[in-house]
Amino acid sequence: MTRLADPFGRTIDYLRVSVTDRCDLRCSYCLPEGFRDFDEPDHWLTFEEITRVVAAFAALGTRRVRLTGGEPLVRRDLPRLAGRLAALPGVEDLSLSTNATRLAKQAGALYAAGIRRLNVSLDSLDPDTYRRITRGRLDKVLAGLMAAREAGFAPIKINMVVMRGVNDHEVEDMLAFCLEHGFTLRFIETMPVGDTGRAASDRYVDLREVRARLERRYELIPAHMPGGGPARYVQVAGTGLRIGFITPLSQHFCATCNRVRLAADGTLYLCLGQDDRYALRPLLRAGIDDAGLQEHIRRAIALKPERHEFRDAPEKVVRFMSQTGG
Repeated sequence: MTRLADPFGRTIDYLRVSVTDRCDLRCSYCLPEGFRDFDEPDHWLTFEEITRVVAAFAALGTRRVRLTGGEPLVRRDLPRLAGRLAALPGVEDLSLSTNATRLAKQAGALYAAGIRRLNVSLDSLDPDTYRRITRGRLDKVLAGLMAAREAGFAPIKINMVVMRGVNDHEVEDMLAFCLEHGFTLRFIETMPVGDTGRAASDRYVDLREVRARLERRYELIPAHMPGGGPARYVQVAGTGLRIGFITPLSQHFCATCNRVRLAADGTLYLCLGQDDRYALRPLLRAGIDDAGLQEHIRRAIALKPERHEFRDAPEKVVRFMSQTGG
């Protein structure tokens, strides 16, 4: 089997594909409330170009593909792209990250297109707190989650960015919500990506605190979840609930990093916490053939750094999270 490896021997078998840098929310740790400096649609890769890049990665051994944004559901006809990607030889796992505000109307079409797993951003179950964090409406998200469950998506993972003094008091409530509805719960530490991410650093919570807090109330046993992501999982004993901890600061997972990110403009980012990048759009629009595209992907992976520097150089990444692809 073809193996795509970086200079540190890590196999790259997971590609995150941003289909847009736009979002219909303004989460406080991601985008400034009045931000409008988005790419123009002409700069986005077309569905045909995205399919070519994913096919090239798949030919090099990448098996997992996740569609992200911004908010991917603001990209028109997304199920059409999902259907193309799901049909590519070598793509074994197609998933989606979303804020779920538009999911109620699209869940059935996305499932029919071949997406099977969902990650949904949900930082609060209180409508007022949710509005303060995101400038959005919680009821739309909850409707999207129920529609997704009805459509057959599994697992559905709830991503909660834990912030001190904002939503950290809701940890147990979110656990109970996920247990009730059969969702997987993942806690995430804030990351200093862009000005908004750095501004959220005073609300940072070391997730080891959260785990210790839960262990005083629940028996947590080691667990595993498919998907190839960075979370470390436990299971609440006596239940089917799995809880993941994504800890880029307190316990970084760089040694096992298996992913790169394709931004909406065709830039390949080799690390979320570094600025190493490789431009694929000019190559695609110059008519590069498949073999040439695969060779440039190999060159790009050769630039992947060993680790991020969120602790040592938090000012290093100036782009917003939505511009990278989550």
